[in-house]
Amino acid sequence: MVKRPDMVGVDERISESESLLKSLGYSLTGIPGVSSIQEKKTIMIPTWEELCREAERSVGNSTKLEMLFTEEELHVNEKAIKLLNEEFNALHRLDKFDLTISAAAGLLGAAVDILLVGIPQKTPDGLKAGPLSDYVRQWFDNKFPEEEMNKLANSKVSKVPYDAQDNRNTSEYVNGLSAYYHRLLTLGHDPLLGLMFGVFDIMTGRMTTIDKTGKILSQVMENYADRKESDIFAAIAKQIIHFKSDITTSMGLPVPLMSLFNLLQFGSIGEAEQTVAEIVQGMYYQGYDFIHFCSMSLPTMLIEVIVRIGYAFKRIKEGHSIKESIPFSLNREKHSKLSTMLFIGHSAATAVNAGKIYFTKNPMAINYPQWIAFAKYSYKQLKWCLLEKPELSDVYVRGAIYDELNIIYDEIDESFQELAEKYIVVIS
Repeated sequence: MVKRPDMVGVDERISESESLLKSLGYSLTGIPGVSSIQEKKTIMIPTWEELCREAERSVGNSTKLEMLFTEEELHVNEKAIKLLNEEFNALHRLDKFDLTISAAAGLLGAAVDILLVGIPQKTPDGLKAGPLSDYVRQWFDNKFPEEEMNKLANSKVSKVPYDAQDNRNTSEYVNGLSAYYHRLLTLGHDPLLGLMFGVFDIMTGRMTTIDKTGKILSQVMENYADRKESDIFAAIAKQIIHFKSDITTSMGLPVPLMSLFNLLQFGSIGEAEQTVAEIVQGMYYQGYDFIHFCSMSLPTMLIEVIVRIGYAFKRIKEGHSIKESIPFSLNREKHSKLSTMLFIGHSAATAVNAGKIYFTKNPMAINYPQWIAFAKYSYKQLKWCLLEKPELSDVYVRGAIYDELNIIYDEIDESFQELAEKYIVVIS
């Protein structure tokens, strides 16, 4: 704002008058229209570097942090750190309800496996096992009727280069290749590996196998050259269609990754002193196929469902929101106990399955999906105990200390603001 001409210099003359009156000994306090003059004292604050140099001159540069505290203070600090670690451990420690949920889920899954899934056996009426396993196999038979699958298998759209059932069409001999074992020996028939090796074989006109002796062989199938596909999407489609045509056959698709067990040419198991590969080949022949794998997966899935739902309800009862209680993520910062509970549940079921194998002396009793789940959660739990937990505990303790430091820093800032109102602060 621009001052009026008659006001120019007025402020200066007022200041000069006040100075003259003060020099003559008059006090301006209480005079109407004149504000009291309070002069602030000046405080000099040294820089951080100056403070460090002063500290080194006073106590040297070999002082340890612990020397700043008394013995009593050090004891209090140590006790505080232990309490923070205990708080962290309490967040991840399972209580009796957590243990009950985990153990009950594991035992229930094991009971379903023993009583309802059972062990497949060849009968005059086909493969039979437990009620649940039979229901699953019947569901597949209804979903993929035999007549339709036969038509699909005979159509050109499902023909693949790697589907040789014996050595009549091979240029190199594959030990064990037959109508019974060709799906176990060819990687293209593996429900998991087939998505890679099967598609590759379709596009290159090859057949990739691991024979009964563990020999890996990939050969061009010249007699099946008309079954090739040059387009990758057409090859993927043909691969899936071929899976569909084979899924309900008498010697159906093998269990995922089962073909790799042909590489395990060691061991002397049972009275026949068979190798691991021979045991697995016998299991496949007896009906340990992809459909049975789906049946065995149900008890494993049941454990997952029971543990996760039980965990969610307990979290809600403890006062957490529904969003915070949704038990999908295994992130321990969000759900500190869920992964451990799943590990306990699958460990219990796997222990029961190990006992089942021991007492029956039958490798067909192995619940393959359950052992996969156990291996997965065992790895996660071991990684947590050895690597992640110590690191997260340190982060938790440091975070609590930083929170307390921030409170102190806020108090220091407030004190400085109060000081700045009374003094003129000059940083050198």
